[in-house]
Amino acid sequence: LQTRMQSLQPDPKAQYRSVYEALKRIVLTEGFWRPLRGINVTMLGAGPAHAMYFACYEQMKKSLSETLQQGGNSHLANGIFGVGFGLVVKQRMQMFNSPHKSVLACIRTVQRTEGFGAFYRSYTTQLTMNIPFQAIHFITYEFLQEHINPQREYNPRSHVLSGAVAGAVAAAATTPLDVCKTLLNTQENMALSSLNISGHLSGMVNAFRTVYQLGGVRGYFRGVQARVIYQMPSTAIAWSVYEFFKYFLTKHKLEKRT
Repeated sequence: LQTRMQSLQPDPKAQYRSVYEALKRIVLTEGFWRPLRGINVTMLGAGPAHAMYFACYEQMKKSLSETLQQGGNSHLANGIFGVGFGLVVKQRMQMFNSPHKSVLACIRTVQRTEGFGAFYRSYTTQLTMNIPFQAIHFITYEFLQEHINPQREYNPRSHVLSGAVAGAVAAAATTPLDVCKTLLNTQENMALSSLNISGHLSGMVNAFRTVYQLGGVRGYFRGVQARVIYQMPSTAIAWSVYEFFKYFLTKHKLEKRT
């Protein structure tokens, strides 16, 4: 839904006023399973990405907090960690009337027609977006935990709430960069041809300029509702599962020592 709603010049049949309308029309006209298009690509990267994500989070948070605040929690440390972390095939398959029937077919077509570099056109934009997103995300989560769970005990409700709010705030703040990333990943033919842009669009600066030419300031916030709705349960689930396993494994380790 987010990919569709971020389209700058969508097909008349793919113009939606709200997330609910988008979901309803996609299911009715394209089939019940269409909203799950690209899920296999997402799942392939989710496991190792989250394993590295939270392992580095714990280590960096501990090291930086000790350095910056002599063992206490440091918002600066949380922000610095967020700077270090954060998909063309997925978004190509999610576009309206996408010609790609499978992941491998999409990869072959893009590589044959646009070259291997097509998979990395939005790489710098993705990295640039991850800097503010993760910084805001982690600072907000830790800030909320300090206020609603100051003892830092295992509290599922506090982890879900903090994770959801942190994801929503970070998602809303970085929507302009996400819109540019989507444009670079999808290379919307209608949008580019309307500006007489030949070839393929590349570079973050060009993406920002193109988005403004096509939609003005409002164009940078296309799909913000879908992005926030997507990130809230995503980050809430990630944090609650992470905190559960952290609590479970730590408790088990302490019991073995005892």
